[in-house]
Formats: sequence, structure tokens, C-alpha cells
Amino acid sequence: MDIDLYLEPIDLNGYEIAEKTKKKRLGDIVKAHTKNKKLPDLSGANIAIVGVLEDRYAVGNKGTAAAPDQVRKYLYGLFEGAYHIKMVDLGNIKNGHSVDDTYFALSNVIKEILKQNIVPVIIGGSQDLTYANYQAYEDLGQIINIVAIDPVFDLGKTEQEMSSQSYLSKIILHQPNYLFNFSNIGYQTYFVDQEAIELMKNLFFDAYRLGFVRSKIEEVEPIVRNADLISFDISAIRHSDAPGNKNVTPNGFYGEEACQIARYAGMSDKLTSIGFYELNPEFDYHGQTAHLVAQMIWYFIDGYYNRKNEFPHKDKRQFVKYHVKIEGEKNELVFYKSKKSDRWWMEVPIRSQQKVKFKRHHLIPCSYQDYQTACDNDIPDRWWQAYQKLM
Repeated sequence: MDIDLYLEPIDLNGYEIAEKTKKKRLGDIVKAHTKNKKLPDLSGANIAIVGVLEDRYAVGNKGTAAAPDQVRKYLYGLFEGAYHIKMVDLGNIKNGHSVDDTYFALSNVIKEILKQNIVPVIIGGSQDLTYANYQAYEDLGQIINIVAIDPVFDLGKTEQEMSSQSYLSKIILHQPNYLFNFSNIGYQTYFVDQEAIELMKNLFFDAYRLGFVRSKIEEVEPIVRNADLISFDISAIRHSDAPGNKNVTPNGFYGEEACQIARYAGMSDKLTSIGFYELNPEFDYHGQTAHLVAQMIWYFIDGYYNRKNEFPHKDKRQFVKYHVKIEGEKNELVFYKSKKSDRWWMEVPIRSQQKVKFKRHHLIPCSYQDYQTACDNDIPDRWWQAYQKLM
């Protein structure tokens, strides 16, 4: 597929690039699609930056279309870590005549990137672009898990038109459906209707309140380790740290916590795409939010190059296996602990006729706390919710 049709070059003039120093900034390393250079060759690349100048479905936050180039301004001034980055910047998706045209273009570009085992990093634009990212997996026939870092669920109403605050309903209702699980990290209860919370429970989706996550930030790691796609709404970060969003509020994650979540995401061997949305330069005091998003992407890259390539279903010799008997339960709970990283997984029973379809989803990333819960004769919530879907 010729994805060049969907992409327009970017202008790197004026970016702070350390061309005459021994230490290289990302701007020195990235192979970018500029006016003077054609679309870079994807072969050999690990990560691909894609900007999307689309905000026609933004709710109360018009202006996010200007975000991608502002983030690049700060991203390419950051130094490379202790690894050799192989990254390309494909430029920006051309806005279509309609938003659906933009979705189509983004979906096709992401699909082509995924086919080549490259991780796309999408810089939006409004968060409804998550729907187009999801459609790329549908075209590949892959059932996936989505994780959103967001102060609300973005469910909207069933009859509501597509927007940045209703895209999740469109994903859930879309047929054929390729969504196995959805997890929300950092929702703020006073922004969420109780019916929406009940709906999340009934769908066996995971939702973690901001207060819980901030008190146990390490519990975020297994959540994002189970994701194929992550959608990060910048309004999940508090106003003092990220003012560049018209919908931002006083509470939310601190900048350091957002960077830690981004690094966890990068370290996940399962994760294959991530998007950062809802940055609005019009409200961004001294470029503070664009700079933070650039640092979050830097931490994602850092996590990516520290991946462990751990897959319990492929090589169980690299894991310690634990069996826990729960009183009153027919089957034991089985846990795996990596000898390399000390990370945990748990095995969830699956019907034989479902094994081919859901083989990627019956080994669930978990924490040591889940193992302790089982040892205390209780079934972890994470295990139970997965069991409901698989059985």
C-alpha cells in the first residue's frame, strides 16, 4: 500500500538540533518526512511518529489540530538515551474532506506500520482518533485490549454522533467487534455518571479511580502490560502540570506520574500502538504541556528499548510456576513469575473452542498483590473479570 498518499511532510526548520555536538538529540537521529526528503523507508525502524491535524469532533477543545508540530518542537530537542534509536517520522495525516476520510487515512497508515512490526506513536488531534487506530486492528483481524488514561469513560449516548467524548461507544457497538477488554486508568468519579460505572462493570471492563492509581502507581504496570493499544487524554493530567487543554481540571496525574505510565507502556512487549490526544496549544502556557507530552514520548521510547521480550506462553522455562488452591474452587489458580524481571502473569481457563480465538488473552499480566490475594484464599478481581469473558 502506498501510504504516501495520506501523508504530508513536516518542516523541521527552527528546531533545536545539535548537529555540531557529539551528543545526539532525537532531531539528529529521526528519519523524517520533510519537504526536502521523501517518505522514509520503514525497513529497520522500530518506532514511527504520525501526526494527525484533526479536531473537527473535539468537544469543547477546538485547536488540538495544531498540537503535533508543537510536540515535535520539544521532542526533537531531547537527547537520545543509552540505546540506539531507530525511529522515523512519517509526517502528518492529511485532513480529509470529512472526518471519516481522515479516519480512513489514519487507519490505513497504522495498519501498514503494524504489518511491519513497527510501533506507531500517534500525536493528535482529538481523542476520537482512537477509533481510527482501533479500525487498523479490525482490518488485520486481531482481537485487542485497549487502555485509556482519561478522567472520564468517553461512552457518550448510544444515539450520540461520534466525538472525542463518545468514541468508546462506537468501538463497543461496532460490528464485527474486535475488542476483548477495555481498561480506564485515572477516572474521576465526580465526572462520571453512576450508570456508566455500572455499565463498565456489566461489560467486565476495568476502571481504576485516580485516587487508587496515584496511591499504588506500580499497579498501573500490569494494566498497561495487557494493552495492545493505549489512548492518553492529556486532560487526565492536572492543570498545574498540563494547562494546554480547555477541558483540564485541578486534579489529575502529576507530570512525573504521566511519564511513568508512558514508560510502563513502552516496556510492554504486547503493546503495539499508542496515541497522545487533546493537547491544545492555544491554552498552553509557555509550551509547558507540549514539552510534557514530548517527555512522555521520550519515556515511552526509553521503555520500548528496555523491553524484556517475555511471553510465558512461548517459553515457560524462563518463568517460575506457582499453583494456588482456593477453597471451594474446582480449579487451582496458576501464576507465572519471570526469572528475568520478576513480573507476574496468571493463567485463566479457556474453553477449548475458544483457544484459537483468544489464545493471546488467557495469560493475564498481574502483580505480586494478585498472587498474595490468591494465597489469602480470595480470587483476584483481574482474574475473575477475564474468566467471565473467556468462559
